[in-house]
Amino acid sequence: MHKARSILIWAVVAICVVALVTLPVNLQAQLIASITVVAVMAIIKGLKGEGTWRLIALAFGTAIVMRYVYWRTTSTLPPVNQPENFIPGLLLYLAEMYSVAMLALSLFIVATPLPPRPSRVGKLQRFPHVDVFVPTYNEDSHLLANTLSAAKAMDYPADKLTVWLLDDGGTVQKRNSNKLLEAQAAVARHNELKQLCEEIGVRYLTRERNEHAKAGNLNNGMQHSTGELIAVFDADHAPARDFLLETVGYFDDDPKLFLVQTPHFFINPDPLERNLRTFDNMPSENEMFYGIIQRGLDKWNAAFFCGSAAVLSRKALESQNGFSGISITEDCETALALHGSGWNSIYVDKPLIAGLQPATFASFIGQRSRWAQGMMQILRFRFPLLKRGLTIPQRFCYMSSTLFWLFPFPRTVFLFAPLCYLFFDLEIFTASGGEFLAYTLAYMLVNLIMQNYLYGSFRWPWISELYEYVQTVHLLPAVISVMLNPRKPTFKVTAKDESIAVSRLSEISRPFFVIFAVQIIALIVTIYRIYTEPYKADVTLVVGGWNLINLIMAGCALGVVSERGERASSRRVRVNRRAEFGINGKWYTASIEDVSVHGARLHVFDKQLEQSLVGVEGEVRFRPFSGADLETLPLVVRNIQPTDGLLAVGCQYVPKSALDHRLIADLMFANSAQWTQFQEGRRRNPGLIRGTIWFVGLAFYQTSRGLVYFFRSMRPEREEQRQVSKVNS
Repeated sequence: MHKARSILIWAVVAICVVALVTLPVNLQAQLIASITVVAVMAIIKGLKGEGTWRLIALAFGTAIVMRYVYWRTTSTLPPVNQPENFIPGLLLYLAEMYSVAMLALSLFIVATPLPPRPSRVGKLQRFPHVDVFVPTYNEDSHLLANTLSAAKAMDYPADKLTVWLLDDGGTVQKRNSNKLLEAQAAVARHNELKQLCEEIGVRYLTRERNEHAKAGNLNNGMQHSTGELIAVFDADHAPARDFLLETVGYFDDDPKLFLVQTPHFFINPDPLERNLRTFDNMPSENEMFYGIIQRGLDKWNAAFFCGSAAVLSRKALESQNGFSGISITEDCETALALHGSGWNSIYVDKPLIAGLQPATFASFIGQRSRWAQGMMQILRFRFPLLKRGLTIPQRFCYMSSTLFWLFPFPRTVFLFAPLCYLFFDLEIFTASGGEFLAYTLAYMLVNLIMQNYLYGSFRWPWISELYEYVQTVHLLPAVISVMLNPRKPTFKVTAKDESIAVSRLSEISRPFFVIFAVQIIALIVTIYRIYTEPYKADVTLVVGGWNLINLIMAGCALGVVSERGERASSRRVRVNRRAEFGINGKWYTASIEDVSVHGARLHVFDKQLEQSLVGVEGEVRFRPFSGADLETLPLVVRNIQPTDGLLAVGCQYVPKSALDHRLIADLMFANSAQWTQFQEGRRRNPGLIRGTIWFVGLAFYQTSRGLVYFFRSMRPEREEQRQVSKVNS
């Protein structure tokens, strides 16, 4: 009876919604309704309404979106008998409907996400044996040493913890390669990493052949280990000491649990953050996914494996023959298979690892291309909507995660659609200026308000659009290629610990300048057409405004592809730990102010140090989190500067043993609270108006910076041409 009543209520609500959406009203009434809804949503947002008020605001916004979809479908498409208008018009319509569908899926997932789970430290009753897998292919041994040392130092009984380095760069296949240099490099790597593992006290494992990429490497690790649980860390993802204490206990709560996933926190900026200099002040791109979306997925038991920073059940993995390897995104594919088999997942929203992001724009695009192609493979081979065993909410969640990577198609359409009118006078959107205000502009404002409501403190206005635009140019051919040949893509390891010594344009920046130049021409055409065709000024202004938004976005992208020179790939992290600094047999009271994976800055409470000590090897003595005794880390002095009555001493680590790497890991990674504090320090919502003003200012500055880089890059070519001319003459 209760179920029948619920169905009846939903049916009545659906009929009322359909009636409201399809209600014929004149343009003036629609404009008044749109203004009213935008005002109500803005008021609720300004008063910081949460709970029921949040849902009311989203419901108002949804009504405007649905009204726009109905009007767009029934009143704006060009006639079919005008193919030059209808075909691009239909593409634009489909691009908009894709955006609406993704908005609907986002609302379903994150309208009311689960709150962060409380800490589990101190509540662990049982300590199951855990195998820690660190898969590697071509990463530097110093990077691996820090990760392995951090993993080995986790707070967990030593007899219940086994750390494995799974080396795919020193396989028998590579060591016996017919390519002499490749074989020699593989042998050297194999010997070096075996020795490193012996020193640190972890297990080294390689295999015969490089088959099935990372999934095959992990499955090989499973065949040689026996732990009840498996923790996976990428080579550059060093865990905090409390990682296992915060995650392992959930498996005793639920015997059908296969995954506890934690966020990926990064200590260095991605290329956009580094080149725009937003890393310290604005939430990172991945925080929207790990801070909101994964919590929304968790509500529907659909939080999925992200390849690292996770603990998995061996029993669950063995039920599916290990990690899946059909696609190049083995993580999501594995989770999809296990969810479909009735296993559960949990997401713990606390940064418990610190990793590295790609530093160069080219590496960033390479990483995103792999993600996009892998998700398209899952969509093609696994099609989550029809996947047997998934609940209906899980189907929607996985469809949202896979369909998201189709964004290069609508972004391309939105980029070139206004040019169809400005350059070729095509009418691909049949509407007047008044209708645009009443329907389209209202829809755009409501969309922005809803996005700000859902992700405000995690994603500032227009930043999502910028990220999608800078990826679209290069991801579009990658996505098309995997659609045409879904088995073609191969797993490519993302470059780690990169740095850019000299400021330069990215090697894949040229298309962005071409697009920017085309949009500048379109701006000139807009002004010309307003002057010469005043009877079409309303439509021209609307289309020109659309192109102006694209131009601002394209200009900001010029700054993204203008790589700033930086010596270090990782940022310094404030730690403020008591220490003693020793050099030339003397010890001084000091504090460790900040650290990176390469060095530390000390404040020494003595002004007697001389500049002649620069380049001299010294030591820093401090108490690690793991024990009560002071331990000593060797380092070399790089610079000495007076500051606030103290001496700031910049030092570089000089690790000489496994203990030294453990101390570096303790300084840099042991305390997970520092990552939480850093994230919370930059999570604030500037609001839609202030955020838009900020973005426009940023875009103008980055446009000028990008153009400076462009003209500077032309100088060597001109100089080379002059030299050639001299030789020829």
